[in-house]
Amino acid sequence: MSTPEQLADLDARFVWHPFTPMKQWIAEGDGPGRVIESAEGFELIDTRGRRFIDGFSSLWCNLHGHRVGEIDRAVTGQLGRVAHTTLLGHASGPSIELAKRLVQITPPGLEKVFYSDSGASSVEIALKMAFQYFRNISQPSRRKFIALRSSYHGDTIGAVSLGGIGTFHGIFAPLLFETTFVESPNPYHHPAGAQGDRQVLDQIEKILNHSAQEYCAMVIEPLIQGAGGMLTHPPGFLRSVRQLTLDHGVLLIADEVATGFCRTGGLFACDAEAVCPDLMCLGKGLTGGYLPLAATLATQEIFDAFLSEPRQTGTNTKTFFHGHTFTGNALGCAAANASIDLIRKSGLLASLDEKVDMIRAALAPLVDHPNVGDIRQCGMMVGIELVSDRDGPKFFDASDRVGAAVCRAALKRDIIIRPLGDVVTLMPAPAMDTATLERLLDAVTGTIYEYFKAS
Repeated sequence: MSTPEQLADLDARFVWHPFTPMKQWIAEGDGPGRVIESAEGFELIDTRGRRFIDGFSSLWCNLHGHRVGEIDRAVTGQLGRVAHTTLLGHASGPSIELAKRLVQITPPGLEKVFYSDSGASSVEIALKMAFQYFRNISQPSRRKFIALRSSYHGDTIGAVSLGGIGTFHGIFAPLLFETTFVESPNPYHHPAGAQGDRQVLDQIEKILNHSAQEYCAMVIEPLIQGAGGMLTHPPGFLRSVRQLTLDHGVLLIADEVATGFCRTGGLFACDAEAVCPDLMCLGKGLTGGYLPLAATLATQEIFDAFLSEPRQTGTNTKTFFHGHTFTGNALGCAAANASIDLIRKSGLLASLDEKVDMIRAALAPLVDHPNVGDIRQCGMMVGIELVSDRDGPKFFDASDRVGAAVCRAALKRDIIIRPLGDVVTLMPAPAMDTATLERLLDAVTGTIYEYFKAS
């Protein structure tokens, strides 16, 4: 059995971590919380037995906590039958049951479920469906997409083409297809401030009035842009976008990979404004954070456009040729079925309002902190933007990595959180009990006060 020190050394020698400056990672060595060995409830436990509150839901995916009996039993029960069988030419009970559940709980009109393994893949599938849908109905000129700047839809090439974060994706620009970007409507980041939503809507309308026949879909993270820095949208913006796309015959792709399953205060972000998209992308919390599984939901109208005779081949066929080996994996579907059942049985949705209010009240004192430029919250999703001078606001030099330094300092208070640049993100599991949530919030605010007092 390897010691904690040996594991850290082996990690540095062999593992390439995602979204991580590896030179700095290796230089920092075996810090607290570096190697997680186990978990219990809402705490992660490292190889030395030290416990940390999981303040970002293990990258925004954990819903109910760790080692949840109902999900554990569902996965082990399925493992006792079969771990995986293909959906190519066969069907699987867990995937059928999950598809039925998803159609029942998502916005009306979404009738078909296409499985994949990650949020990025679910978006990739949606954009391919949108593109091929219009070819199948003899409107091949509709091939472009509209997206918001500072958006994030995953890291596959198609999903990157719809993303607007240069830090992550700028280097891959030569590989990407053309996308029409409009500004984020977040008033703190939009040049027009609080009037930004109207300007963005006007820009979308102008694009569609001029050349709607060139566009197949608009993609949007509903209510809040997560990886862009927790950029919240004004009330009514999502509904207005939906109406504009309907008016011009353009499909709406709702990327609910991060916002879905209780993150924004409801089951799905689209529910807040009664929006029914044409395509919806799900991932992360779909299995309660247990296993990699994603889904793209489509309307019956879109599905019907892909029906063709088997004898049709090549470019004449309407069949959707996309898939991967582990599509509809039985273990992942079993976990997802158990997680959805637990959302209902536990009364999770009913408990969210109190927790959302707790977060808002606990972070309120930071509004006047000289190094806090903005606090953005949508349900259980929070971004605390750190600045060198709030009156500017003057942002820190990116090379200073202030957000990362604050998150490292938070380890001293036994919490694990993550930065997005200099935005400290907070996304506790929706089912987190109020006592643990209070400890987490106290530690976050305490860390920010202590860090800037010391610096």
